[in-house]
Amino acid sequence: MTDLTVHTTAIPGLLVLDLPLPGDSRGWFKENWQRQKMVAAGLPDFGPVQNNISYNQAVGVTRGIHAEPWDKYISVATGRVFGAWVDLREGDSFGATYWHEITPGVAVFVPRGVGNAFQTLEAPAAYTYLVNDHWSAAAQARYTFLNLADETAAIPWPIPLADAELSAKDTAHPRLVDVTPVPPRRTLVVGGGGQLGRALAELWESRAEVDVVTRAELDIADPQSVDAFDFAPYGAIVNAAAHTAVDAAETDEGRREAWAVNTTGVGRLVEAARAQRATLVHVSSDYVFDGSVPMHSEEEPPSPLGVYGQTKAAGDQVVATLPDHYIVRTSWVTGEGANFVGTMASLAERGIDPSVVDDQIGRLTFTQDLAEAIDHLLATRPAPGIYNVTSAGEPRSWAQIAAEVFALTGHDPARITPVSTAAYYAGKVGIAPRPAHSALDLAKITATGFAPREQLSALREHLQR
Repeated sequence: MTDLTVHTTAIPGLLVLDLPLPGDSRGWFKENWQRQKMVAAGLPDFGPVQNNISYNQAVGVTRGIHAEPWDKYISVATGRVFGAWVDLREGDSFGATYWHEITPGVAVFVPRGVGNAFQTLEAPAAYTYLVNDHWSAAAQARYTFLNLADETAAIPWPIPLADAELSAKDTAHPRLVDVTPVPPRRTLVVGGGGQLGRALAELWESRAEVDVVTRAELDIADPQSVDAFDFAPYGAIVNAAAHTAVDAAETDEGRREAWAVNTTGVGRLVEAARAQRATLVHVSSDYVFDGSVPMHSEEEPPSPLGVYGQTKAAGDQVVATLPDHYIVRTSWVTGEGANFVGTMASLAERGIDPSVVDDQIGRLTFTQDLAEAIDHLLATRPAPGIYNVTSAGEPRSWAQIAAEVFALTGHDPARITPVSTAAYYAGKVGIAPRPAHSALDLAKITATGFAPREQLSALREHLQR
């Protein structure tokens, strides 16, 4: 009896499995699908939702070549078939071929966009397959086809096609030269109207497969908006939407809004990503910590002080239930729009000398770097989980950052008056608690090959821009 073994092929992602067939004189038994063992052996955890069987009662029945918009795991329960596959996905492997005989002791994993065909060699043949999306007429409309007799693929059919049984539709499919390659799954950016959303739109403006939507197009706090949105085309979802008004979150109305967006709305995105087998990138915050330690690692448990931090921490926990996720934790975000750096530059220009807190310590994060870090994670695909992303360099106080802004814009940094947080907010009501230390440890993200810019250099470039 063979061991369960997973083999790679010339087509990226197309895998052949040897299946154990224990048996005796009465027959055999096999575990045709065993998630735990097969994933451990190297099969993707592809999440099948439908099981189909194609029954072929005659030798020579030939079906294909069909590339479908889902992943597929195939085997036979009885009989013997010849399987053939052609990569119809856009990219360097377009047109690559592979063929293999399938018996009860063999299974094949076929990734989305790879054309699949089979020919019955021993009948009756029960050809069984699992797929990770439900069949529908709309889904079938997204199939891509290749002619079984394509000369470029040159599949060595054991039974010549002239002697085989084919459908009229299969004989009419196009040759490879006329096939439009299957494009990669699309990327969706939610919250395109915010600072990060605009930075992602700028970074990915040349990518035709990226869609950036604003709250008017998709409001994750509104269940009807989410239900009406078509997530089917997307293989990656970047959540740049958030309720970030930390003081307003302490009010009755703001509290409800913060929970609706940062937790309940995030949960809706998680379920949408789960249903589409999509990667979810979610942006988190230093406010999930109480700031009691100088440097926060990804392993530190959350300890939020205020409502905003509580909603972000809860949203992170929901995202973590999704196997394929990246939680990008950041702090002191600065981009195109309303932010601390822009406010200080405006005050300097208008001749206003502000008091700025000097006992909250952290690092700026420029949306350009944050967007590039997200792009890096999606391109390199390190292990799922939390990744801290901020600018690099020595942590500084808000007062020190303000002084740098004044100096870099040609104004006297001595115009900044450092004050404590307690003194700054004395007599004010409805103020959310702030973490005293917001600096995030960057060792994990840098280990993936991403190098954030030093914050003061990035600040200079930002102000010049």
